[in-house]
Amino acid sequence: MKTRPLNILVVFISISFLLSGCTAIPIRKSLPEELGEAAHIPDIPRARVWGDEKPSYFEEWFAQSREELMNRYPGIMGREHNYLAVSGGGANGAFGAGLLVGWSAAGTRPEFTMVTGISTGALAAPFAFLGPAYDTQLKEMYTTYSTKDLVKMGNILKAISGYSAIDTTPLRNLIAKYINHQIMEAIAAEYRKGRALWIGTTNLDAKRPVIWNIGVIAASGGPEALELIHKVILASASIPAAFPPVFIEVEADGDRYDEMHVDGGTASQIFLYPAGIDWGRVAQRLEVNGTPRAYLIRNSSLEPEWETVSPKILPIAGQSIVSLIRTQGIGDMYRIYLNCMRDGLDYNLAYIPEDFDPEPSEAFDPVYMGKLFDLGYRLAKEGYPWSKAPPGFE
Repeated sequence: MKTRPLNILVVFISISFLLSGCTAIPIRKSLPEELGEAAHIPDIPRARVWGDEKPSYFEEWFAQSREELMNRYPGIMGREHNYLAVSGGGANGAFGAGLLVGWSAAGTRPEFTMVTGISTGALAAPFAFLGPAYDTQLKEMYTTYSTKDLVKMGNILKAISGYSAIDTTPLRNLIAKYINHQIMEAIAAEYRKGRALWIGTTNLDAKRPVIWNIGVIAASGGPEALELIHKVILASASIPAAFPPVFIEVEADGDRYDEMHVDGGTASQIFLYPAGIDWGRVAQRLEVNGTPRAYLIRNSSLEPEWETVSPKILPIAGQSIVSLIRTQGIGDMYRIYLNCMRDGLDYNLAYIPEDFDPEPSEAFDPVYMGKLFDLGYRLAKEGYPWSKAPPGFE
């Protein structure tokens, strides 16, 4: 039987359910449904949009003059465009990290006009966005830390005074270590050139995907901006029911409320741009040179794995989640492919090959992740054979 990190992560969920009856319910000032569309991040306009609909200001953007666009996007107007989307996958994110670093070593990695990330992809996306100069940090994140460096498992007595059986303070501290003021300023500088860094979370109250414009947040400056970036990345990587949700303060109708955000993978495993956008029109307005290229890194294998399931509640629930995530990820790749065909983008897909069979000993096993990183690195350095369509479309 082949064991994957995703299967092991189900243990976290199981433990959380077992202890959930012993945990205290946090006090919330939750956002009322009728204020959902009016809610915004205080002092940071357009920090995020819904991921399942066209942004409200989309047509306003198209109404700008060419001179206004040149002033706003000096680094990407009239140039080649390359877009990168990094998926979820837990410890399997080591594959994408290795692929990016190997791509740098091959000397063929482009500068990405736009980078998006969800879940583990949210951890990698800032460094993929900033470029090869940050490959050392990317490799370190995915090859040196184990489960105990990321989370603390609770017990029943400790859970009584909290609202989660698992403490993600170590992960929060790790995010703060790597995403510091210097990194935020570097992201802001690239944003001012017109480049985009987007992270996906799920608003659990609304049950909808949210896309956060990290460049906008970084460019706003101030300690609250850095804290918000930390919260967004942590939320994107917070597995529902296993990790505690992240509460983000919003303002609506002159009052402050909180929103509950969790793993972006709850809504989708990978995304390229908000639903409803005709990117062909965007590329035309930005006078893109040549055909825009979209690169998708799916931190997972695509084929199902046969595993005899014990006829008990937790194994059945766990394998059902594994199956759901796999098929959701494939559906996301199909959707992005069809959008690329519609909008005139060149589609390129990378994923973990089926013949990779090492088994992890824990949810985040640095030995396993090191092997997966090395695989991605080698494949990219030798010239990765990007798939031009999802399985079944080639």
